[in-house]
Amino acid sequence: MDYRFLSSGFAQGGASANDKIVLAMIGVGAMGKNRLNGFLEHPDVEISAICDVDARHVEEGIALVRAKRGRTPKAFRDFRDVLDEPDVDAVVVVTPDHWHALPTVRACEAGKDVFVEKPLSFSVAEGRAMVDAAARHRRVTQMGNHIHNDVSNYRRVVERVKSGQLGRVTRVHLWKASTTQGRGNPPDAPPPRELDYDLWLGVAPRRPYNPLRSHLSWRYFWDYSGGELIDFWCHISDVAFWALDLKAPETVSAIGGRYHLDDGTETPDTVEAQLAFPGLNYVFRLHPRALPGFEHMGSIGCVFEGTDATLVTSYNRHEVYVAGKKVEDMPAPSLRIPDSPGHLREFLDAIKARKLDTTCNVAYGHQLTKPGLLANIALRTGTTLRWDDQREAIVGNPEAQRLLTDSTRHAWTLRPEPAARAPVAR
Repeated sequence: MDYRFLSSGFAQGGASANDKIVLAMIGVGAMGKNRLNGFLEHPDVEISAICDVDARHVEEGIALVRAKRGRTPKAFRDFRDVLDEPDVDAVVVVTPDHWHALPTVRACEAGKDVFVEKPLSFSVAEGRAMVDAAARHRRVTQMGNHIHNDVSNYRRVVERVKSGQLGRVTRVHLWKASTTQGRGNPPDAPPPRELDYDLWLGVAPRRPYNPLRSHLSWRYFWDYSGGELIDFWCHISDVAFWALDLKAPETVSAIGGRYHLDDGTETPDTVEAQLAFPGLNYVFRLHPRALPGFEHMGSIGCVFEGTDATLVTSYNRHEVYVAGKKVEDMPAPSLRIPDSPGHLREFLDAIKARKLDTTCNVAYGHQLTKPGLLANIALRTGTTLRWDDQREAIVGNPEAQRLLTDSTRHAWTLRPEPAARAPVAR
């Protein structure tokens, strides 16, 4: 199939508000079903395909669509077959992190728009490939950083910071209370019959199947993700990047380890990452307890320390302090950011209007995800990274530089796919 000659029904714009947007779901595990239910709330969406490497997930996804719409979408195991469907306008990629890039790049080449979950990519090189593919093929994209649009509190925080109410912000401290409950240490075993484990691994190294290495707990292995830090990095860092127009750090360092977990997973439960942006110290803390002094804000949060005031925010609310005292009557700033129609709705409207600059498109997603990936590289190498963002390169550290990309196996590659593709081993 020569993807250059495929185009969606919305590729040229001009569609009426009554036209259906045909979506295909790639990945319908726990989060995938959540997204499927979300898209099914929009009457102008039609779900034509359900794709997953686990046959149980496919059956459950089809049952959801049938129950809510009375229609039976097509079933797929290999995402590449979905891209051969000429009626599909866009794909929704809700897979483990190591499977974000390839479906996104191939979908862009196939003339499909893409909604892809956060973090954008497994590696910096993959993120760059995703950005380049979306730009080259002029595809509408949205990263699933839904707090950005689905909770109005972040907008109110950004208004206060941008208005200058805090003065000059010199330090940002973010936190996530990490999980300390172990997940056990089961032995390796044959994969379940309904799971195509080879296809699930995809670009990742070959490993014996283990129940911890697939559904639900896969993100706690370096082969597939960057642990709890990268899982929440985009959600929490988003408000800081948005409010301060952050681009890229100059240096990145991190310390941490596994101090509370004793199970069969790998990634740390405790990390403190320090990133130096021009004129700003940026700290991200992963720890079993919330940031001391702000426990009342909950398990996630972000503190903006300004020369005139300090603001602390969670997803849903924020507080302002002046000289250490909470200010209950801080006036609303004159700056006003309009509320969003919703994260999914923004993506759907952008497809119809051919609007490429959604608020969380892959270009923004890459900018936001990169520093979290760099923090994990600094942790794993035990070094302070000097970052050249123009070249997207780590300066003077070959070991760390190698971790910017990823290894591939079989026929999987981010290079343009040849017309005759190699089959996946079953």
